[in-house]
Amino acid sequence: MRIKRHSQNAHTESHGIDLAPMLDFVINLLIFFIITAVFVKESSLIVNRPTDVDQPEKKNEVESIRIQILNDGSIWMDNRVIDPRAVRPNVERLSAAKSDSGVLIIAQEGAPNGVVVKVVDQVHLGGIYDITFTTTQ
Repeated sequence: MRIKRHSQNAHTESHGIDLAPMLDFVINLLIFFIITAVFVKESSLIVNRPTDVDQPEKKNEVESIRIQILNDGSIWMDNRVIDPRAVRPNVERLSAAKSDSGVLIIAQEGAPNGVVVKVVDQVHLGGIYDITFTTTQ
């Protein structure tokens, strides 16, 4: 009786790693992420930035209502400090005196954004939608 010995020559065929299940798994993940991806259209604000070109001044131009916002968040209108809630009545009063006037918001560079947004909301509630923004240092 002959004893068979297992030799390495009998198993010379190498078994590689089968990549088919891994590729199936990766393709399934890819499909899952593509289907579940949320495509959000972000809302944006279109800003018309002023140019450096000097424009000729119009003699019939109505002066705009000026609102200044300082770095500390204080709001100046008609050379006095006002509360954010007082912007709307002041805008209504000044727009009644100067019909067809717009609002010029002058914000310092470090002015809080929340205060600027509150002022814009109050101006809109006051009935004026023609708002111009500018900054100072």
